[in-house]
Amino acid sequence: MLSPEGRLIVGVDLKKDARTLVRAYNDDGGVTAAFNLNLLARINRELEGSFDLNGFHHEAIYDPREGRIEMHIVSVKDQAASVRGRWFRFEPGETIHTENSYKYSIGQFQELARTAGWVPGRVWLDDGNLFSVHELIAGLR
Repeated sequence: MLSPEGRLIVGVDLKKDARTLVRAYNDDGGVTAAFNLNLLARINRELEGSFDLNGFHHEAIYDPREGRIEMHIVSVKDQAASVRGRWFRFEPGETIHTENSYKYSIGQFQELARTAGWVPGRVWLDDGNLFSVHELIAGLR
């Protein structure tokens, strides 16, 4: 829907060491955990779920091969929960994989943009080189 002169601005989390990423997604304040575990509360509220909200904990791990943080909700006990009348069993340590958060180098993201038909333009970085903002130019479609 952009004109031929159109631009798209995209923020990208850059690759960084695994310890930094895991600490950020397993933050001491529990902000990410609350966000992730809210999925179970919403299932209970909106999909007639029966999840024991205290029967799971949040865990984020880094998969270096895929270049992503994986967020999981981990069962802390043998339990069952239903969603709209369908039952699911969970053993201790069994996970529900809820999210992937990919990390890119500037070159990787620019290549991804090219494969989607965009022409990479300017790139801006924060002072710590942790995040980037990319200008993408509408390419030939």
